[in-house]
Amino acid sequence: MSHRTIHLFRKGLRLHDNPTLLAALKSSEIVYPVYILDRKFVTSSIAMGSLRWHFLLQSLEDLQANLKKLNSCLWIIQGAYEIVLREYVQKWNITQVTLDDDIEPFYKEMERTIQAMGKEMGFEVFSLVGHTLYDVRRIVELNRGAPPLTYKRFLHILTVLGDPEMPVQDIATENSQKLCPLPEVGLDECYRVPRPEDLGICEENQSPWRGGETAGLQRLEEHLKNQGWIAKFTKPRTIPNSLLPSTTGLSPYFSFGCLSVRTFFHRLSKIYAQSKNHSLPPVSLQGQLLWREFFYTVASATPNFTKMVGNPICLQIEWYEDAEKLHKWTMAQTGFPWIDAIMTQLRQEGWIHHLARHAVACFLTRGDLWISWEEGMKVFEELLLDADYSINAGNWMWLSASAFFHQYSRIFCPVRFGKRTDPEGQYIRKYLPVLKNFPSTYIYEPWTAPEAIQIEAGCIIGKDYPFPMVNHKEVSDRNLQLMKQVREEQHKIAQLTKDDVDDPMEMGLKREYSEENIKTEKHARKSEHV
Repeated sequence: MSHRTIHLFRKGLRLHDNPTLLAALKSSEIVYPVYILDRKFVTSSIAMGSLRWHFLLQSLEDLQANLKKLNSCLWIIQGAYEIVLREYVQKWNITQVTLDDDIEPFYKEMERTIQAMGKEMGFEVFSLVGHTLYDVRRIVELNRGAPPLTYKRFLHILTVLGDPEMPVQDIATENSQKLCPLPEVGLDECYRVPRPEDLGICEENQSPWRGGETAGLQRLEEHLKNQGWIAKFTKPRTIPNSLLPSTTGLSPYFSFGCLSVRTFFHRLSKIYAQSKNHSLPPVSLQGQLLWREFFYTVASATPNFTKMVGNPICLQIEWYEDAEKLHKWTMAQTGFPWIDAIMTQLRQEGWIHHLARHAVACFLTRGDLWISWEEGMKVFEELLLDADYSINAGNWMWLSASAFFHQYSRIFCPVRFGKRTDPEGQYIRKYLPVLKNFPSTYIYEPWTAPEAIQIEAGCIIGKDYPFPMVNHKEVSDRNLQLMKQVREEQHKIAQLTKDDVDDPMEMGLKREYSEENIKTEKHARKSEHV
């Protein structure tokens, strides 16, 4: 049977390596590419800020343009997805709806709703995996029905599965004849990508990242030209306060599905095959894709993955509730320039380096403020272009030492960490211009500058820029003891995500933590052996 098909775009906003769309074209007499802009649904799955909305709309514009090159179009229809889908199934006599498989709870619920609608209205529903390297359910099955909770165990399961499947053929002129033709003149305007102002989205900040498959592929090709950098890439050695990304900056494109992770994985494999010495997982670029897969796998089979309560792998911690302190952290008003510069970059650009994420997350949770990782996760959900249900929650549990990360005595110093890689404070001068005239000696600790220096710099601490909101040494020492107590009391939960040997990622990050806390950890270990 040859179908009349709606292909429902959700995350896979691309024409390269799109297995579900390719399968739809092979099984159909006509395929309508549709994106339902259901604002209620979109914002229920993730609290999107204006930068993410801009990135999404740019990605839809790019997909629309690429489909027009194939004499088709993207039908962008606003409204509740159930009502819209029901209307257009009837209008176009649809016999099949195709959509990418997804493990996130709200997308799974959406697929169940569409399956029920299909039984009622007489259309089939078809999906394939396109957003991850593997079908993560297969990984769970091979681990006896439970998610592998350590990276080491996860990699062991992958040795059974082998490499991910190769990318499928791109959608191009030769295989796109079944795409619906361009609509009549005038209809095109009805289904165009809405402008930000149409949706009430502010135009204040424009991120340096432009959304879409075209921009993502260009960025990918630029990185792949530098094969030496690719082969030697080691994540902990990248620079957290470089003014340009010292990592690939591809994560927003993977998050929205503008780029295929399988395409990147196999392109990397070709480069590694030609290199005598290349870095290995977990710190290599392929290792980063596997970390992504690890969090997707664990999230797919862990109840309440994005919450502390009811989450079986997460330590249950009595975090402080302090709206004022949370607000200061969110709005870059902590009084620690390195932390505030990072949060300013996040608000302005929607992206920060992964070690910068470590620093601000540690500060909010176990390092200084002892505020729940869930609060930080919500802020990142809103502000990060690459915010992702599985990875965002997984990283916040990691960074707060609630799961996955166990060297909890390693606490970032909000002064020395940034100073070591950027002693002149260029990063702070860019993102906190109020401090730009401070001498390098004082720019990380402006409250220590004599009054005359502050006057000369045009910034009086306590007036033009806040004093530090906490005494880092005092609060981090106290929090260290609190965390030690929690882990002793909840030893069984703490062990769930702990490898038998040191995680290589943790070992690689060891040098990034403050010397005092490494000394504290050594002292604690000696005490344990006595």
